[in-house]
Amino acid sequence: MRAALVREPGSPFRIEEVQIADPIGREVLVELRAAGLCHSDLFSAHSGHHPFPALYGHEPAGIVTAVGPQVTEFSVGDHVVGCLIQYCGRCRRCLGGRVTECQSTEATLRADSEPPRLSVDGDAVYQGMALGGFAQQMLVHEAQLVQLPKDMPWAQAALIGCGVVTGAGTVLNTARVEAGSSVVILGAGGVGLSAISGARVAGATTIIAVDISEGKLDRAQAFGATHVVNSAEEDSVRRVREITDGADYVIDCVGAAGLQRQGLDMLTTAGGGRLYLVGVGTGTAGLELSSFEMLMGKYRIEGAYMGSTNPKSDIPMYVDLYQQDRFNLDDLVTQTIRLSEIDEAYKSLSDPSVARIVVTDFEN
Repeated sequence: MRAALVREPGSPFRIEEVQIADPIGREVLVELRAAGLCHSDLFSAHSGHHPFPALYGHEPAGIVTAVGPQVTEFSVGDHVVGCLIQYCGRCRRCLGGRVTECQSTEATLRADSEPPRLSVDGDAVYQGMALGGFAQQMLVHEAQLVQLPKDMPWAQAALIGCGVVTGAGTVLNTARVEAGSSVVILGAGGVGLSAISGARVAGATTIIAVDISEGKLDRAQAFGATHVVNSAEEDSVRRVREITDGADYVIDCVGAAGLQRQGLDMLTTAGGGRLYLVGVGTGTAGLELSSFEMLMGKYRIEGAYMGSTNPKSDIPMYVDLYQQDRFNLDDLVTQTIRLSEIDEAYKSLSDPSVARIVVTDFEN
């Protein structure tokens, strides 16, 4: 099959022929119809924290073409979307519904004694996030797939498995935003826009988007932000306090230096405000505060991983909301591209006019 491989850290995505194994156990073979571009794949491609060559793409959707003998959820012809959350379904955390905290994620992988799922000339290819959607086909454990209705559009479906569940899930699952509350979203990229959609679903009455790009802020309003603040032109903390007298929830989808402190300062002075850290930025941004400040403010600061998502229940919910015109996925898809255009497309993600880009042509 044709796949966009990365040969070594920092090298380009290049189209190569990759051998894909037949499904065994609980594995499902999927013919890809869409795969979203996420910055996390680009970060991994430059990090060198895993073996190479590597195949990325963790926002995939497609059609089941074969199943392993132990598969119970899927049949040939099913439409599915993939999710990067790996979980065994048997450990204490999974049985408690906290699959993002699974203690045995290796259950979704092949054993070292088994032949690799992907290879080139006999050498194993690393399967990014156990998915590898930048290819014509994908071989994945059934735990990482969710069935789709057959009238669900491919590009919109693909984006649900990462950006949507992360943004909206942080609002609905991690923060459990209350109806009538005020929510500030720092960063109006794909995850931030999904958080805005989630805040609307939760019934928040004040939804403030903060960004440095007017284009992104315009899009945030189209997604349902009641107020927008350009932090490059005005003091965002002061402006948020003017609008809300302090927010109930702040969700940082960026993770840039200094932004977490601003998020904390935006919270309500009445006590009990909550700051959720979603974006990782460079991974080095920090937050300094005293224990007295934390105590008197009654703050809660929490890292939010993948929106505390349970894919098997949450992804169908987002699909239902989309089909009821209650969750905006259409405007997330800015551009569709060929498999061979991934390198150039990643460069264009820095353009404020671009929300998300999706591979939909796997032949060219």
